[in-house]
Amino acid sequence: MSKSQARRLKQWDREYIWHPFTQMKDWAKTEPLIIDSADGIYLKDIDGNIYMDGVSSLWVNVHGHRQPDIDAALVKQIAKLSHSTLLGLSNTPAIELAKRLLDIAPKGLKKVFYSDNGSTAVEIAIKMAYQYWQNIGNLKKTCLVHLSNSYHGDTLGSVSVGGIDLFHKVYRKLIFKTIALKGHGWEALEALEELLKARGNNIAALVVEPLVQGAAGMLVWPEGAFKKMRDLTLKYNVFLIADEVATGFGRTGKMFACQHEGVTPDFLCLAKGMTGGYLPLAATLTTQKIYDGFLFDYKEQKTFFHGHTYTGNPLSCAAALANLEVFQRKHTLAKLGPKIKFLAKKLKMFYNLPFVAEVRQKGFMAGIELRGRLETLVGAEVCQRVRQYGVILRPLGNVIVLMPPLSISIEELDFLLMATYRAIEDVGA
Repeated sequence: MSKSQARRLKQWDREYIWHPFTQMKDWAKTEPLIIDSADGIYLKDIDGNIYMDGVSSLWVNVHGHRQPDIDAALVKQIAKLSHSTLLGLSNTPAIELAKRLLDIAPKGLKKVFYSDNGSTAVEIAIKMAYQYWQNIGNLKKTCLVHLSNSYHGDTLGSVSVGGIDLFHKVYRKLIFKTIALKGHGWEALEALEELLKARGNNIAALVVEPLVQGAAGMLVWPEGAFKKMRDLTLKYNVFLIADEVATGFGRTGKMFACQHEGVTPDFLCLAKGMTGGYLPLAATLTTQKIYDGFLFDYKEQKTFFHGHTYTGNPLSCAAALANLEVFQRKHTLAKLGPKIKFLAKKLKMFYNLPFVAEVRQKGFMAGIELRGRLETLVGAEVCQRVRQYGVILRPLGNVIVLMPPLSISIEELDFLLMATYRAIEDVGA
């Protein structure tokens, strides 16, 4: 790309695009980094610079960019059908993917409802859980419970069960009331048990991110806490909604985080890595019991009145099928073991830096929490600095997130960790 073309794109970006989660006043003062192409775990900008994709393009890329099998699957599907509504019709890839997802999901999940992003997947689960109790005549079960530092997306229903004020406080008057469990881990579990004892008859569902709370700063649950939550929800007849938008598709070392503790939730919400980072697609998996709670004569008006134009899009479903085939053919999960162990070992070196408060890891998800002077920088300066070492990262407040594609090699993982270490060291100095 010529220098004049690059300059024009940067000018147009500032003039026309409003970026998400970005203070545009600050953005306008900086030189925008514009990605033009990619290959494997690397991104190339319009100036020809190459960077390692250290956060999987916001946690979605699984097997690398331009993965040949997924590319081929999309080309093949384009030659047949790019889109057809799922409202009143069906399509081949959507059916095949639903079967495949249920084959690999926790046992007991029987139905798949498609949407297009993580927030809508959670919102669908919330609406289904609420309407189920109304449909069967249990009108008291209307309340939703979530963790105090949770994040489940940015549509208003998902914001209602979100607990991160930085993202959501401005919308508080727009959303419905919920109950937030104080604390984290065992403290939250104790609060849940007390709440269910007192108000279990009024609670429709508990919404949680299993094992790792991503947007809260990679907070890792203590072992066994999630299983105990499942036991409590079963005891008090409350639905469990597991938001695996971030943790699904291998990120914790298993296909789904629920599988670490043998938990089958009532709803499993999936998105991000489902298509390998190619196209938007989400799914809400649920049980036969909940599905049956919507089977009435049409005149009773108890249908689940919810849907999206691109629900079950054939191209997205074809990409997702190819993504799962690559998982199987390349033994992706089995090969993750040594990488996870290497990551755990190398992360210990970050405690040598006085600016690091804590390092948290579960599988291939890691967060490095900064402290002291670096807290005021909210991690942004470190992520800006690491670009000079050829890496793209994005912080969560004062937590530096490491979540590379699962296809990264141990040598590349070592490079990522050393670049991050040097960037924190540079900014701290």
